Amino acid sequence: MNVAKVIVDVPSFAIDQTFDYEIPDRFTHVLTPGMRVIVPFGPRKIMGFVVEITDTSSFNKLKPIEEVLDLVPVLTKELLDLGKWLAHRTLSLSIVALQVMLPQVLKSKYKKEINRLSGEVLSDELEDLFQGRDVIPFEEFEASALNYQHLKKAVDAGEVQIDYIVKSKITKKFETFVYPKKEIHLLEEALHDLSQSARKQRAIIEFFIENPQEIKQKSLLQTIGTTTSTVKALIDKGLLDTYQKETYRNPYNDDAIERTDPLPLKPEQQQAIEPILASIENNEHEVILVHGVTGSGKTEIYLQAIQEVIKKGKEAIVLVPEISLTPQMVKRFKGRFGRNVAVMHSALSAGEKFDEWRKIQRKEVQVVVGARSAIFSPFENLGIIIIDEEHETSYKQEDQPRYHARDVAIKRGKDQNFPVVLGSATPTLESYARAAKGVYKLATLTKRTNDKPLPEVITVDMRRELHAGNRTMFSRLLMEKIRDCIAKGEQIVLLLNRRGYSTFIMCRDCGHVKECPHCDIALTYHKNSHLLKCHYCSYEEEVPNVCPECSSDLIRYFGTGTQRVEESLTQLIPEARVIRMDVDTTRRKGAHEKLLREFSEHKADILLGTQMIAKGLDFENVTLVGVLTADSMLHLPDFRSSEKTFQLLTQVSGRAGRHDLPGEVIVQTYTPDHYSIELASKYNFEDFYKKEMAMRRAFRYPPYYYLALITITHENHVQVVQATQQFVQQLLMKVDPETIILGPTPSPIPRIKDRYRYQCMIKYKHEPKLRTFIQEVTNNFKEQIQKHDLQIIVDMQPYQMM
Repeated sequence: MNVAKVIVDVPSFAIDQTFDYEIPDRFTHVLTPGMRVIVPFGPRKIMGFVVEITDTSSFNKLKPIEEVLDLVPVLTKELLDLGKWLAHRTLSLSIVALQVMLPQVLKSKYKKEINRLSGEVLSDELEDLFQGRDVIPFEEFEASALNYQHLKKAVDAGEVQIDYIVKSKITKKFETFVYPKKEIHLLEEALHDLSQSARKQRAIIEFFIENPQEIKQKSLLQTIGTTTSTVKALIDKGLLDTYQKETYRNPYNDDAIERTDPLPLKPEQQQAIEPILASIENNEHEVILVHGVTGSGKTEIYLQAIQEVIKKGKEAIVLVPEISLTPQMVKRFKGRFGRNVAVMHSALSAGEKFDEWRKIQRKEVQVVVGARSAIFSPFENLGIIIIDEEHETSYKQEDQPRYHARDVAIKRGKDQNFPVVLGSATPTLESYARAAKGVYKLATLTKRTNDKPLPEVITVDMRRELHAGNRTMFSRLLMEKIRDCIAKGEQIVLLLNRRGYSTFIMCRDCGHVKECPHCDIALTYHKNSHLLKCHYCSYEEEVPNVCPECSSDLIRYFGTGTQRVEESLTQLIPEARVIRMDVDTTRRKGAHEKLLREFSEHKADILLGTQMIAKGLDFENVTLVGVLTADSMLHLPDFRSSEKTFQLLTQVSGRAGRHDLPGEVIVQTYTPDHYSIELASKYNFEDFYKKEMAMRRAFRYPPYYYLALITITHENHVQVVQATQQFVQQLLMKVDPETIILGPTPSPIPRIKDRYRYQCMIKYKHEPKLRTFIQEVTNNFKEQIQKHDLQIIVDMQPYQMM
């Protein structure tokens, strides 16, 4: 008996295991691990992944598999193994670890159909089934007497393919092609018979007499200047015919991107690329940290390393942290490798993502550029993974499975013997410490490729501005410089770490601050909609005219958001054209590209934005960068706040003076003597690293210690406190005496969406069985989790302490 071991799509720890199913004869030669199947599970039928095929089972009577959803596995053997590793490492469910690797389309409810790909004659049985049609519903195949072997042969030969239609929304794009149905002499006769008044019909016939081959209907209509009704009239006369051909959606107009050639490398770049090329050449796994100042030509190193990988017939994954970065990055990669590049990130529609994923799965491309989830691209012959801006926290997924893309990259690199390149002007302390110890190789770039100096950074003490009577959010120096730049026709980038209009509203009489009724956090004021919004649970309400506590009408706005800065700018400098870039203005698809394109075409003088504008953007006319509140991150309850501040300031400073014009940076702060601000203004990474490492050692934080964060949530306050206390007590009995467990304490935001949140932090140096211990303790709370809606969230590598 053939048996499939299946992980079923039921996200519950109680059934986090494989289940055995019998493979019916009709699927025997079709089914391979990595395919999705429909199986009976209790009274319902659900989807599952086949992870192994064997010929024995410890159970006597097995239920048969109902349906096979794929004829080509959606997960490779390597991704199945990676899923197992990921589930263990992040303490998440196997099904969740496998689902995270697939595009949304493959997780939905769908119908299937069989699509004829070519005009080639199929086997007699399949020809009978198609009966001259191009597409047939999959149900017709199932109802026929044909077996899956027939279909698989045709799929493997590229004659037909299986398509998924999601919730009746077609996930594939088709284009109509028109072709002449008659030979040229018959078309000439028809032209002779057509009346002179049918001008457009005559024009189309004349076109096909001169060009007797198929053409896209869209192109034909544009050439002749007519509509589909003219074509239809000629089809009805039996002179023309049409057929539909699948085309990929093209979110980045490939043909419009200019091709580029490799640039000659500077001596530092040459030195940095050598260990990467050696690793590619020898098929060895190395992690190489490229630590290069902003503008030092890291991208050119990536491009030339990938060129080598492609020459060897292998594939490459390039991760970038932000959607806002991708357009420029994609342009550079498509410019070099053309259509050999697929792009995967969250700003694409579900259909576009599916198309890009299928290009990878069908081996039609060798390079993927994308955000975090692109790390799971189903390549089978990887030669390199590059993580640009490796310090970015967006590489860490904040819900299950809580993986870090860097760890997944290194795991894939180890398993398949290829280099992983991490690049950054401000690497994480963990990565730099590993490079310093020789665990990673270090390559350093100290100069910009244009040999221009890094822009000068001036720190402005905002306390002095207040004393001098300046109550605006702009220092006098910054205002002067902005006016000066606009007068010269140069551009400015202003960074503010907040969105919305002002951070909170408060009553000046009694001090009451309006909070979210479901979360313990102040509501943020959004001026355009005149609403107070919670950025955690999406609750919103009208702004009150009087204080709900003391009925005073002295309600004032505190803090500064991007909307408010934009308003102030236009009041102070009416001639300034401002583009605001934050989560609110970039919600719509394509908004990022549109705003950045407008700025690069100089349709605005000032680009004002949140963190998303700090990295990777390259505009030749930007000569001034202003940071409005440099210390907004310093006061968060997060041991990485100094590091994040240093990184952000260094990154945003690198946006100025990247080309011929010299640049300048003005950093406004209330704590100018804080070491992260002081050292960032001097671009002094080495000293910052030493200072911060001393702090980390003293307080036992990474990279000296590992961390794990356990957050327990429940709607009942007393229950959550008791559960967290019990969890900590039980864990303490298992771990090493050297291991420190802090807590239980309320989370920094004690309540979100009406659920109370308590947490405990584990600090450890060597605790090889910690995952097993946490799992054992969690199992003791099974009943509370299943019956009383207690939630235990484990993060083995926390980046968010909130």
